[in-house]
Amino acid sequence: MPLRNSIALPAALLLVGCGGAKQMPAKGPAEVGVVTLRTEPVTMTSELTGRTTATAVAEIRPQVDGIIKARLFQEGSYVRAGQPLYQIDPRLYTAARNQAAAQLASAQASVITANAKVERYRQLGTADAVSKQEIDDAVATARAGQASVRQYAATLDTAKVNLGFTRVYAPISGRIGRSSVTQGALVGAAQTTALATIQQLDPIYVDIQQSSDALLALRESLAKGDMLPASTSVQLILGNGRTYAQTGTIEFGEVTVDESSGMVTLRARFPNPNNVLLPGMFVRVKAPQAVVQNGILAPQAGITRDAKGNATALVVGKDNKVEQRTVTVAQAIGDKWLVTGGLKAGDRLIVEGTDKARAGTQVKPVAAGSN
Repeated sequence: MPLRNSIALPAALLLVGCGGAKQMPAKGPAEVGVVTLRTEPVTMTSELTGRTTATAVAEIRPQVDGIIKARLFQEGSYVRAGQPLYQIDPRLYTAARNQAAAQLASAQASVITANAKVERYRQLGTADAVSKQEIDDAVATARAGQASVRQYAATLDTAKVNLGFTRVYAPISGRIGRSSVTQGALVGAAQTTALATIQQLDPIYVDIQQSSDALLALRESLAKGDMLPASTSVQLILGNGRTYAQTGTIEFGEVTVDESSGMVTLRARFPNPNNVLLPGMFVRVKAPQAVVQNGILAPQAGITRDAKGNATALVVGKDNKVEQRTVTVAQAIGDKWLVTGGLKAGDRLIVEGTDKARAGTQVKPVAAGSN
């Protein structure tokens, strides 16, 4: 075969190959996953800080002076109202009671004699055997005796009360702490140190702090009718991050604002049957604030922030073209944002393939999660 023919053959084949090659089809619109937004009642919650406090606290103090003879309870145990806690030496108070009883008996005997004398003088007075002055003196003596009887009766009552105070009882039921005194210690009615402290732990209070500005904004929204009042049930999050098993209720809110912090105190009550919560614990409280009647919840994957920190969203609009919206969000609820502006019911929010969507371009919307 001639050389020129051997060179021409590959060239011809190359030309044939190029002329017969298939062209690549043009790319269609990018496929994006969308969620169609709808309105629904949404409960707004706030996570607030608080501290636990006992529902009742009683500091045990003596009401008479004396020596502690015995401690009648176990430290850290549960005590009931009326249970004896301490025994103070009762001997001096027993003697005082006996003395008052004897004085009362003597006064009562004197009254009997004085009344008998008055009766005799009155009989003799009809016969002019005694003067009127003597009768008046006898009557006065009898009345003085009756006054003494009442006085000694009161003294006896006081002595009995003081004798009763030598045994110190629990005024409330609850968990009692350590004792500050031991057997043989001298205590007094004027002392400032408590013998022990009893705290009621079931139920237990949680004092919650909320800013006055947030509370004012909430009240204004409720007054406008944009929101409905939420239930008073609240949840508790412990220091280890776990949710407390029992649900509490808001009891009341303070009517004054703390001048130093600008906070308002709300008080919640929680059941505490196993004494899991102890006074002074730092906790967090999830409190429902209000219910947005026509709220819109947008998946967080569909909401981004621009360089200025503004929340934005990509929406599939007319002719399947992408629109960028500036939105306002109130708070995160689970894995969604509560949107208060910029989006409406029926909008198709892009949550998948946002990197392929550009404002003004046409896309192919499909239901999110369908692939």
